[in-house]
Amino acid sequence: MIYDVIIVGAGSMGMATGYYLAKAGKNVLMIDAFNPPHEEGSHHGETRIIRFAYGEGAGYVPFVKRAGELWRELESISNESLFLQTGVVNVGEPSHSFIKNVTASAELYDLALEQYSANTAMKKWPGLFVPENFVACFEPTAGVLRVEACIRAYKKLAMEAGATLHRNEKVQSIQAGSIVKVQTENNIYEAKQLIVTAGAWITELLQTMDIAIPVTPTRKTFAWFEADEQLYGEDVFPAYCFELADSTYYGFPSIDGAGLKLGRHDGGVAISPNNLLRPFNEQDSIDLVNFIQQFMPQHGALKYGKTCKYSMTPDEDFIIDFLPEHPNIIVAAGFSGHGFKFSSAVGEVLTELTLNGESKQDLSLFRLNRFTK
Repeated sequence: MIYDVIIVGAGSMGMATGYYLAKAGKNVLMIDAFNPPHEEGSHHGETRIIRFAYGEGAGYVPFVKRAGELWRELESISNESLFLQTGVVNVGEPSHSFIKNVTASAELYDLALEQYSANTAMKKWPGLFVPENFVACFEPTAGVLRVEACIRAYKKLAMEAGATLHRNEKVQSIQAGSIVKVQTENNIYEAKQLIVTAGAWITELLQTMDIAIPVTPTRKTFAWFEADEQLYGEDVFPAYCFELADSTYYGFPSIDGAGLKLGRHDGGVAISPNNLLRPFNEQDSIDLVNFIQQFMPQHGALKYGKTCKYSMTPDEDFIIDFLPEHPNIIVAAGFSGHGFKFSSAVGEVLTELTLNGESKQDLSLFRLNRFTK
């Protein structure tokens, strides 16, 4: 059988794409090395932040606004609770580029954003400490996505729409051509078009085609802390991003009584995705404990930590593009630790590119040729 489209990697982006393509009537095969949702990629850990006043730059705002619309649509279709409108507070010095981008993008796109002084923020959220020279930019319409539930919802809809999913089947190589060949441990599959959304494995897969892209798999850690629900529960405390002079932290209120969740966005260690991740350890906890003691001083004890993989590009912007000289192969990769919130819209974009050769979204920020200029 020659499929219309093969999708290599059925995680956040791939599963959404599989649904939208199957819904459009395409004969779709999704192949994943594991059984999604799983803990081997970038999509586990229960929750991800979705924010619209975007600190990484205003160019992302139309894309993330569309993602928000599609998440709400998915909630309605699947009858699942996927989005929690906790609000998101961005904290840092007003001169920090991230904070300036948050305020500028809110103004440019008329997004709801409330700016508080340090004292006002601490009165609003008594569990929070904000240095006097910081501001707190609160986005009330933003919040939290339930990660695994989102992927399960797209998975169910994709299968119902006729997509095929091969689980626990690792792709070993890709052969380009008018008909693309995808070789796994057990089979060779053929398709007219190919989409590669393989996360940390994207680099090694494209190397089988003698193509190199600048994506670096990186080990990251995050942890949960005991929390007073009256101070830090999801009904009273927002998700948060802290931009410090030398580091960036993000986290979540206590959702379903799980405790405060905290991670460090910057840093990390480059890894091979095929090696077992070193488990969360005492050394990993040091930065997180130091941060939470300063900024959420009424927290409780560290409960446990986990590891995950980021797939980093040099500029931390995404890659969404056709491969040069291969007009029937699209890659979506390098989401650099801030991609999950976009995955609904990435699925729509990859579907548009597959069907029409172009997308309604402006993808100029994500082109591969930026690395060769």
